[in-house]
Amino acid sequence: MSVDFLALAQPGVQKLSPYVPGKPVDELARELGIDPARIIKLASNENPLGASPKALAAIRDELAELTRYPDGNGFNLKARLAERCGVQANQVTLGNGSNDILELVARAYLAPGLNAVFSEHAFAIYPIVTQAVGADARVAPAKDWGHDLPAMLAAIDSNTRVVFIANPNNPTGTWFGPSALADFLAAVPENVLVVLDEAYIEYGEGAELPNGLNYLADYPNLLVSRTFSKAYGLASLRVGYGVSSPVVADVLNRVRQPFNVNSLALAAACAALDDVEYVAQSRRANEAGMQQLEQGLRLLGLSWIPSKANFLAIDLGREGASVYQGLLREGVIVRPVGGYGMPNHLRVSIGLPGENTRFLEALAKVLARG
Repeated sequence: MSVDFLALAQPGVQKLSPYVPGKPVDELARELGIDPARIIKLASNENPLGASPKALAAIRDELAELTRYPDGNGFNLKARLAERCGVQANQVTLGNGSNDILELVARAYLAPGLNAVFSEHAFAIYPIVTQAVGADARVAPAKDWGHDLPAMLAAIDSNTRVVFIANPNNPTGTWFGPSALADFLAAVPENVLVVLDEAYIEYGEGAELPNGLNYLADYPNLLVSRTFSKAYGLASLRVGYGVSSPVVADVLNRVRQPFNVNSLALAAACAALDDVEYVAQSRRANEAGMQQLEQGLRLLGLSWIPSKANFLAIDLGREGASVYQGLLREGVIVRPVGGYGMPNHLRVSIGLPGENTRFLEALAKVLARG
């Protein structure tokens, strides 16, 4: 009799489904026999401009050292981030993408009998890292597709150790303002760690969107998580970071894997931080692309969830899976979000002008077919 290794896994792991990323271009080309050059991918919220030239130059300079282990402490990148964020280097934790920071939090602070609170329609990694360590997930109902912070506060109990909040949120693009965040942080118990996921903060800076770093001095139970995968255009290198109190950072570094950020990523991230114009250009391109998509969707009679990120969640008014499949046949990859409790929506990343046009034309064609 064969051993059932699924049954031997932790109960929380048994209930998980693997994270499903956006479909790769090569996979669609193989499946449908489409020329890869004809395929556009607007599924994973990647920066359509390509990487910063300064980051690419830094990568080339680092190639000769591939036989060496990276700096396990990430000294240079931590120093740059500390200067940029207005904190001390011992408040920075580096991650293999910001997902890694979320997992470090779960490993350090969650366990069976404890729980984490997060919102309905929030990032899929929150339940994954929570259940993987045997903790319970307490999901607060969303309000207008976004975080209902009072409802999240009400979900906190004596066994809550972590609250995950995203601003802007993925996959909805929704956000909350500075006063809402201030009220929330003031009301959260001091022994509950608030993880403020700001993966898309560079796209939505402005008076409507709070900068989580500004609250760190007043709230030792706050951790701000950010990434180089989006506005900085380094998704394939997987580098992110968390900024917190020195005590929380020390705890996370106790469970962090050694060399979790590779040498190329460390070098590229340092260079990307210096390329202020590239990030500004990315923001301008995103704003123009957002307007282009909104105008096109309006002409198609479709609605969407207002977004402060680099994507739109489009309401098709009907089940979205068939439209998603139809778009794939047109060589356009977007993201179905039925797994987020949004079966009538598709999430579409903002692309270059030609890519946005191609998507809108393909969507019109698929919708016309019924």
